[in-house]
Amino acid sequence: MPGVAVPRSWGPWGAWSGLALLSALWLLWLFWGAPGGVPAPQRTLTILVWNWPFAHRPPELPSDTCTRYGMAHCSLSTNRSLLARADAVVFHHRELQTRRARLPLAERPRGQPWVWASMESPSHTRGLDRLRGVFNWVLSYRRDSDIFVPYGRLEPREGPVPPLPAKSRVAAWVVSNFQAQQRRVQLYRQLAPHLPVDVYGRANQRPLCADCLLPTVARYLFYLAFENSQHPDYITEKFWHNALAAGAVPVVLGPPRASYEAFAPPDSFVHVDDFGSARELAAFLLGMNESQYRSYFGWRDRFRVQLFNDWRQRFCAICARYPHLPRDQVYQDLQSWFQA
Repeated sequence: MPGVAVPRSWGPWGAWSGLALLSALWLLWLFWGAPGGVPAPQRTLTILVWNWPFAHRPPELPSDTCTRYGMAHCSLSTNRSLLARADAVVFHHRELQTRRARLPLAERPRGQPWVWASMESPSHTRGLDRLRGVFNWVLSYRRDSDIFVPYGRLEPREGPVPPLPAKSRVAAWVVSNFQAQQRRVQLYRQLAPHLPVDVYGRANQRPLCADCLLPTVARYLFYLAFENSQHPDYITEKFWHNALAAGAVPVVLGPPRASYEAFAPPDSFVHVDDFGSARELAAFLLGMNESQYRSYFGWRDRFRVQLFNDWRQRFCAICARYPHLPRDQVYQDLQSWFQA
């Protein structure tokens, strides 16, 4: 082959052997790795979902389920008879916590990766002490998870920017679980005397249907995106769907500002920790002029909100991470990791 230098120490037979090897490697690259060449066959991974989240009956899972979410060569199944040959098995924690599902420890194939999945916060997660040394990988909203699946993210926008909805009210809050010991309830009670807040949801006997939430919140300047508990990276649909997707400025109570800034521009939300008191926060919100208010929507020129609220999409993400995850990893103390 022209342009290939052969080391002198090889001798005549070594030279020909070296040239033959290089030629073979070049042909392999040409036919298998070069653009337009024949791609190497890729094995389809089978992910067994042992218990479907919050459901007595799992959904239909056609063979192209993961392809719809941009993940080819990935098959989801809830057929437990596939345990012996599944590439990974995923368990949703809520059903383990309530003992509606049990771990098939006695039938577990040697070396099979097991995935612990949960999108709940540590404050609403119990029973992790029973899971020592069981799971290899974690699927959750935390950025340090093996399979990181956020509740949402901003993606580059294609096409025209939709107009900002017209505003006629100040602040809205949708809440179903209203408990006095929660920090969000305490903050709301401190804020309400200084800021007009309309409360919706079962807690206030003003539930909103699924199709009513966004049009309702869109009429408000601000949405109280208060998480039910404060933990690292725990930023839920309250921020992504209820506020940003609705076209309201989120007033956030959750992890520190730095966590939010890892997901969204720093000028796309108002963080309660930036203020010394609820009165000061209310004064800041009510004191905004139109130009200041619209500056919180600068992100809309470049991005749109992408939600990840489908468990099928979340489980398909396991295939994307599968080749990159350690096979010998074991969470010996899952509770300490998750509670950290």
